[in-house]
Amino acid sequence: MSRAAKPTVVLVHGAFADASSYAEVIPRLIAKGYDVVAPAVPNRSLIGDAAYIASVVRQISGPVVLVGHSYGGAVITVAGTEDNVQALVYLAGYALEEGESLGELQGRFPDSDLAAALVYTPFESSTESGTDVSVRPDAFPAVFAAGVDPHLAAVLAVSQRPLAAQAFADAAPAAAWKTKPSWGLVASADRTINPDVERYGYERAGMTTVEVDSSHLVMLARPESVVDLIEEAARATAA
Repeated sequence: MSRAAKPTVVLVHGAFADASSYAEVIPRLIAKGYDVVAPAVPNRSLIGDAAYIASVVRQISGPVVLVGHSYGGAVITVAGTEDNVQALVYLAGYALEEGESLGELQGRFPDSDLAAALVYTPFESSTESGTDVSVRPDAFPAVFAAGVDPHLAAVLAVSQRPLAAQAFADAAPAAAWKTKPSWGLVASADRTINPDVERYGYERAGMTTVEVDSSHLVMLARPESVVDLIEEAARATAA
């Protein structure tokens, strides 16, 4: 696949993280000749976050492989309906059905270790108020980032990007996997999302699925596996 033929890879981070969670993936993709965009997701509501990512995708000339980690999977499920999205890649992510919320999908399965490690903090700004959800910093390395360098995990724990509680309640207005080829990575050692939540969503969507022995933050713990799956999606859907 020549550089001109390669899609742009848009990397969508999830809750309790930011675009730096792709720090080991981005240079590998660039070295392989891909243009990469890793936007900052507001993490305020599924509807608003998906609209923002859709606006980023619309400004890209040419085809896009849209990648979502964790909550970012729910975001790409909605934003992935943009015309230039040629493939979706889910990384330990939520693949919602149209009309389904994060809370509804997750509620079908036993809680992961994350449930007991969450912190709820009221927030208020000039335009909105609500509740931020984050992970207790002392629990973050084991629950969210096992397999990541401990010094880095400690930094991530205190710099995490919270998710507004509203995001758990929003129902997905669309499910892009119904019309776009999709790939899913199950992090089989995930303690943040029950891996069965990932498996269920991927199977329901008919995705090409791989299982990787990794914690939730698979992009830092197993970046080569992530890059391989993104490349598989890009090659399979190349014009």
